[in-house]
Amino acid sequence: MTFLKTIALSSLVSLALFITGCATQNTVVTATTVPITQEQVIPDYILGNGDKLDIRVWRNPELSVSLPVRPDGKISIPLAGEVIAAGKSTAELTSTLVDKLSVYIKQPQVTVIVTDPLSAEFIQRVRITGAISNPMSTPWRSGMTVLDLVLLAGGTTDFASESKALLYRKNGNDMSVYPINLEDILKKGKLDTNYTLTPSDIITVPERLF
Repeated sequence: MTFLKTIALSSLVSLALFITGCATQNTVVTATTVPITQEQVIPDYILGNGDKLDIRVWRNPELSVSLPVRPDGKISIPLAGEVIAAGKSTAELTSTLVDKLSVYIKQPQVTVIVTDPLSAEFIQRVRITGAISNPMSTPWRSGMTVLDLVLLAGGTTDFASESKALLYRKNGNDMSVYPINLEDILKKGKLDTNYTLTPSDIITVPERLF
């Protein structure tokens, strides 16, 4: 009986090792463990030097201004004075202005609109490189997918290893790497890896090894 138990235990261990080995072979190594989803949260736009702002104070047109963020990262608003804008979202800047104007105005209602996001010229872009007909860097647009970017770049070359493309995405201070199967997307209509892109995404398509 002890002999049979030993055999049974050995079989279970072997099965567990086999399953683990299979899972390991199919695991894609990424820089972080953050999973990718089709619906990505787009981070708030962060103001930078050169951005042009339209600031409106309801019922106070004399306080409403249109101006750029200066090279020192500040703006100058009537009554509020010098205010740091660079590095803040529009919501954060709005809150700061409301606090400062509350000293002079009862319950000020402030609206901050970015009319020309000059500082985002390269931040708000997506890029595709490698075995692509026309490697490119192009402005990101809401709803843009992997397929959209590949088609904009003229598709893959004859030497592309389409099943081994990768998406590089910045998550905070980390960089995550996700597999993209362009062969499935382009030739089989399988869209499992046709991810929705976010600003600063980079797609690389390697060449086949001969």
